[in-house]
Amino acid sequence: MSDIKAVVRVEHPDIVLTGAVTHDRSSKVRSVSEAGTDPTSGKFFYRIESSDFLRFEDGLRNDNTVGEFERVIETRDREAIYSFEYTDEAKILSPVISAASGVILDMENDGSAWILTVWMPDRTDLAHLWDYARRNDIEIDLLRVNEYASLGNTDAGLTDSQREALLVAFERGYFEEPRDATLGEVAADLDISQPAASGLLRRGIKRLIVSSMMDDSEKPD
Repeated sequence: MSDIKAVVRVEHPDIVLTGAVTHDRSSKVRSVSEAGTDPTSGKFFYRIESSDFLRFEDGLRNDNTVGEFERVIETRDREAIYSFEYTDEAKILSPVISAASGVILDMENDGSAWILTVWMPDRTDLAHLWDYARRNDIEIDLLRVNEYASLGNTDAGLTDSQREALLVAFERGYFEEPRDATLGEVAADLDISQPAASGLLRRGIKRLIVSSMMDDSEKPD
C-alpha cells in the first residue's frame, strides 16, 4: 500500500471563511500548521494577508461560518495571524480527512475557492472526501495526486528526529481538528521542549511538501 499527497480544489459559500475572502478580494488565507487548534477553546488559526484588515474583518462579521474572531498578532506589513471559532453552519473538511486517517498539510484560498494539500494513507481514502462533497453540494476537483511509500518506510528527505516527531504527533491525534493532543503533550512524548517539537514538525511538514508536491525544478536549493 502507498500513501498519497493530493492537491484538491473545493468551493462552496459555506466553507469556512469563504464569506470573508469574498468580501475582501485582496485577502489571502493560509492555515498555520504549527499553531492548529486549541482543543479546549475550539479556536482555529490562520495567517491572513490583506491590503485592508478592517475590510477583511467587516467580511468576517457578515460571514455565517465565523463566530468569534481575534487578530492575534501582526507579523509584518499587511500580514497577521487570526484566531477563529466556527459556527454550526460552517462546512469543515478537516474532520472528514481526519476520519479517513488523513492530514491537511496546507490550506489556502484561491479567490473564493480553497486549495487543500492533503496526505492520505491510501488513494482510495480520497473517496471519503468526495462523498462528503457530493452530499453537501461542494464543488471539488482533483488537481494533482502523487503516490509514495508509507511515511514509516521512506525518508522523503526527513531527518530521523523529524520523522519521529511527525509519527508521534500523528498517532497522538495532534493533526486532527480539534486536536486530541497538545503540542506540549507531543513534546513530552518526544522528551524535548515545546519550541523544539514545533520546529521539528514545521520543518518536517515543509520537507514532505517539498519532496512530494514540487517538481525538481521548483525545489529550493
